[in-house]
Amino acid sequence: MSPSDTDPILLTGRLVVVVLSLFALGLGGYVVVSRRIPRGWLRIGRPTKTQRSRPARLGAGLVLVGVSLLIQQAPFLIPMPFALGAALLAAALLLTPAAGWLLWREARQRQ
Repeated sequence: MSPSDTDPILLTGRLVVVVLSLFALGLGGYVVVSRRIPRGWLRIGRPTKTQRSRPARLGAGLVLVGVSLLIQQAPFLIPMPFALGAALLAAALLLTPAAGWLLWREARQRQ
């Protein structure tokens, strides 16, 4: 589990996933801290007034998705022992359903 034992195509794909997860992490953190949904999302989705009042949950879901994706890619990009890499993968596999559950709960409450 190190960057040297992969081919360039897989390494590029993993770096793209890391960049996307950092973007989701930053955007989710911004939404949680500012408690405002970005204007671009409002134009695309056109949520109702009650849906606009819950940005903290949406931001927390984005943060969980970003963290789980980042943890999944860490063992492949950073040289580490196999046991630590397996523990990080297990933590990511627990965080991903938690993010899905949080976003699902938010969608159910909007109905």
